[in-house]
Amino acid sequence: MSSPKYDAIIIGSGASGSFAAKELTAQGLNVLLLEAGREITPADFDPASKPKRVPPINIMERALATFGGQSVQSKAAFFRGMLGKFYVNDRHNPYTTPSDAPFVWIRGRQAGGRTHTFGRVLLRWTDDDFKAQSRTGKGVDWPISYADLEPFYDEVEEFLGLYGNTDGVSTLPDGKYKGPAKLSPAEQDFKRTVENKWPERHVVAWRSLAPSPSRVLRPLEEAKRSGRLTIRFNSIARRVVTEGGKATGVEIIDAITYEHSVVNAAHVVVCASPIESVRLLLNSASGDHPGGIGNSSGQLGRYFMDQIPMLGLGIYPKMKGGWNGDDSQPADPFYDASGGIFIPRFESTGNSAPRADYDYQGAIGRGGSSDDPASLLFFGFGLMQPHADNRVTLDPSRKDRWGIPAPHIRCKIQPEDAALLERQEAAFVETINDAGGQVEFLGSPRGIREWGRGAYPDADPVSRFLFKRFFKQVMVMGAAIHETGGARMGASPETSVLNQWGQVWDAPNVYVTDASAFAGSGVTGTTLTIMAQTVRACRHLSSEASRAAYRP
Repeated sequence: MSSPKYDAIIIGSGASGSFAAKELTAQGLNVLLLEAGREITPADFDPASKPKRVPPINIMERALATFGGQSVQSKAAFFRGMLGKFYVNDRHNPYTTPSDAPFVWIRGRQAGGRTHTFGRVLLRWTDDDFKAQSRTGKGVDWPISYADLEPFYDEVEEFLGLYGNTDGVSTLPDGKYKGPAKLSPAEQDFKRTVENKWPERHVVAWRSLAPSPSRVLRPLEEAKRSGRLTIRFNSIARRVVTEGGKATGVEIIDAITYEHSVVNAAHVVVCASPIESVRLLLNSASGDHPGGIGNSSGQLGRYFMDQIPMLGLGIYPKMKGGWNGDDSQPADPFYDASGGIFIPRFESTGNSAPRADYDYQGAIGRGGSSDDPASLLFFGFGLMQPHADNRVTLDPSRKDRWGIPAPHIRCKIQPEDAALLERQEAAFVETINDAGGQVEFLGSPRGIREWGRGAYPDADPVSRFLFKRFFKQVMVMGAAIHETGGARMGASPETSVLNQWGQVWDAPNVYVTDASAFAGSGVTGTTLTIMAQTVRACRHLSSEASRAAYRP
């Protein structure tokens, strides 16, 4: 066995990889960070690349991206041409799906991963998410609870400097904020109306992160300053190398030269995002791990999920639009101003109605003409139940540009998911319309419905036709971009891949800290929970490494 050059290798530099680098270097470990894509530069964020006017439906931007090799990435619900450089080329990075279960896999390969394209909304989970399986009778619960993650939520929020308010909502725990978040006048009116009409329903401002002026997430900046971090860009992790059951390093393919090499380390931390992480572990099959690392139970790749997506558009005629007064966060020359409202999972009313395992994120009355009714746009997220047949496997006949087997993704809506989506849509229409708004468009994997003026009434007829024509290819599973599972945590090696710390049962010096470790899909965004669990897991790794170093 070769002597390790590093204490730990981290695979991936996104939300989880950045915090893994910060935590491990802060604990004194010598760390190598592998990023499959390129380093970012200031030119990637040139304000001159921003269009002076964004059309209501950016059909042309999506068409150009499709012709350029991004036929899947251009289907991201909020794809922007100016951000196209932060999405992968689908021709170089193929994947397959069953014909009856389409899935849009939205991803980025560059320093920071998808942190350059996500909405920067960071929300806590609760035991409604961590213990959802025992409540619904499906799957297994997380082996940890909200109480286990609460101090790490605190730590991550304070470190990043989030903007938000203390709202006192039981289904969305309050966090630690550096400053308040504002609501538009229309959002304030909507909040008052909804909360007066339905005491169990709440409307809160986004809890979000301002763009970093350096364009690098703060944890990665801090890890760089430690002097204990080495970063290798354009370095694709092909497989984790093992000997005697434990990991000894990672085999790398240079993305530019296609050269193969192996780098050694005492620990490996997998942070590549759920599908990529599962793919890597499956592709790391060896004599010690014939089904892939962590697959002795046959669970690796199984129970893959996304949140159930829904898009709603309309107007709030009680108020006028045109508000641009959200100065909660510092203005950014490249990114648009952040801000909006969130409708968390409804609080329990004590009746026998099915639980509201869904929530909505959106905005009312931001931008537009001050003479027109306030426009509204919401994206809904629903709890997907874990099913063993929803899984990531390796396609035996398809490979990517670098010769690595492509993933085959099955993420099919089951009857109970479809029933929840129906309730999710009905609750949205009720909440908006009965509060004085008008839902004019509702779209989900169930199809499209329109009322009144329909979707994007100010767009040209051709764009509106194309929007509706291709919507069913966009609003499928994967559209929420909150994929989870595939290497889930659990209390037993017979029913899970990882233990409560994110360690692979079969290879305890391998940790997985991205959302592939999740035992359930949850209903709020996954990013803050990914960050908190990464800090928790890496602190455990550091303590284990310290004990090993001093073991006689």
